[in-house]
Amino acid sequence: MGKVTGFMEYERVEEGYRPVPERIKNYKEFVLVLDDSQAKTQSARCMDCGTPFCNSGCPVNNIIPDFNDLVYRNDWKNASTVLHSTNNFPEFTGRICPAPCEAACTLNVNDDAVGIKSIEHAIIDNAWAKGWVKPRVAKHRTGKSVAVVGSGPAGLAAAQQLARAGHDVTVFEKNDRIGGLLRYGIPDFKMEKSHIDKRVEQMRAEGVQFRCGVLVGELPKGSRVTNWAKESMTPAQLQRDFDAVVLAGGAEQSRDLPVPGRDLQGVYFAMEFLPQQNKVNAGDKVKDQLRAEGKHVIVIGGGDTGSDCVGTSNRHGAASVTQFEVMPQPPVEENRPMTWPYWPIKLRTSSSHEEGCEREFAISTKEFVGEKGKLTGLKTVRVEWKDGKMVEVAGSEQTLKAELVLLAMGFVSPVATILDAFGIDKDGRGNAKASTEFAGGYATSVLKVFAAGDIRRGQSLVVWAIREGRQAARAVDEFLMGFSDLPR
Repeated sequence: MGKVTGFMEYERVEEGYRPVPERIKNYKEFVLVLDDSQAKTQSARCMDCGTPFCNSGCPVNNIIPDFNDLVYRNDWKNASTVLHSTNNFPEFTGRICPAPCEAACTLNVNDDAVGIKSIEHAIIDNAWAKGWVKPRVAKHRTGKSVAVVGSGPAGLAAAQQLARAGHDVTVFEKNDRIGGLLRYGIPDFKMEKSHIDKRVEQMRAEGVQFRCGVLVGELPKGSRVTNWAKESMTPAQLQRDFDAVVLAGGAEQSRDLPVPGRDLQGVYFAMEFLPQQNKVNAGDKVKDQLRAEGKHVIVIGGGDTGSDCVGTSNRHGAASVTQFEVMPQPPVEENRPMTWPYWPIKLRTSSSHEEGCEREFAISTKEFVGEKGKLTGLKTVRVEWKDGKMVEVAGSEQTLKAELVLLAMGFVSPVATILDAFGIDKDGRGNAKASTEFAGGYATSVLKVFAAGDIRRGQSLVVWAIREGRQAARAVDEFLMGFSDLPR
């Protein structure tokens, strides 16, 4: 390492934020990226630890000590090369990944972890600013064609890798813009969509074709899954026209809360609420947009999607925002010797929480109440967990005021009708059944149809989607050519 004793000399420095009163007035990114000097100092904290657990803690196996050392030596261009060798889209992960690599950092055993995510963020922003991110056009074409269904991180990663292997790749997206959950799930204040647009431009130069507004298969009647398709295509058409198909759609079936009053006007899925605001930010008009201004908002679900609803509601001008979590409040600090190098359960406070939010733990919703078909509140009860079972606390019932409730309790599975249209076998959770083995990995039960990302593994992180897209690309390349030089 460039400075072997750096971890003893320098403290961890976090990326800064713009002030709350300033940032909640718009939907722009507000994270203050480390400057070159700060990034160099933070990279100097990377230990010469012998076994870098951060590599395995990172789902795409980023070569973290190497790019840290290069940043310390001011070799930003090679740092970008090393970073891109394992990660197609570090501008996505550098902004929205929860950084399991930092949880696995050896320094995290008894000190503050190396700020790996902030260094990655600085590297990729430098690379774009300096013009180092260029199309990598295949030198030879294979004559083979691949359809990729879904343009989220898994689909984009698979498409880019396959195009670089020389295949003719077409990406199909049911919505009007490329990006999947990145485009219409992640709020702009966490990741502006110009980052997706730049990658799409790069991929077009590499030969990838994009077809938006095309639904492959069909959605069930009454589905609340975001769908702005203007045309449809059958799985049989794809299988006829392409040599291989990669299914990379998301786990879009939101977990519902079927309690009395669920049909009241004012109760919506988070993924009905968030995509509309992103569409407005893109300059589109949305008829009858779901808005939070002046309303008492309750977000049910304590994860990242719930946090995104909190941040968006505050920007709308909500009268109040409360977030529910059915599990008890986790500890503020994890027991590191017990959890390292794995992802710890601890209280996590997001930037959206800091902008204004009451958080309620160990609480369950019993009923939505309303007048004349409109939501006015909800009945709740406190709960305890005994022997792994949820038990209601007697006498803890209460009714809270709410004009807007957003269900952000995660996603249960892909839309079943899409998989059924292909005739693909499903696992016990309703996902596309496919292994991740080196031989035959990501192949479904249907010949020449592969599956990667949330449609195969269930709801997960962007960084896991990128990993699966890359690995599926190698599997498809091997299926088409009999061998593959793509990294796995």
